[in-house]
Amino acid sequence: MTMQLERDSKLLRIFIGELDKLHNRPLYEALVYAAKKQGVAGATVLRGILAYGASSRIHSAKLLDLSFDLPIIVEIVDTSEKIEEYLETANQMIEDAGCGALITVEKAEVIHYKTKKH
Repeated sequence: MTMQLERDSKLLRIFIGELDKLHNRPLYEALVYAAKKQGVAGATVLRGILAYGASSRIHSAKLLDLSFDLPIIVEIVDTSEKIEEYLETANQMIEDAGCGALITVEKAEVIHYKTKKH
């Protein structure tokens, strides 16, 4: 079964911390597995090297820095309907984790979405 994506899709970004947990599991991992379970087209986790957010505290990957709670971005692209459906799940998971987060949604123009030929 090959999943298709509409050219006019949405990009969901969830900004959290690397140390955020949900039931003793990294929150970013729980978010990705929840997306897969809901049939979302795909998800990618990116690890930042320098950031700050609502707390104004700098998070850095410098070797001598004490902050190892680096920024994590979970990116998901799918149809508007799928993103809206998944947002309910993601919001609940973030609430249950009790962590800070930033969630954004923007238009995404899907040009190519195909699996490798085997």
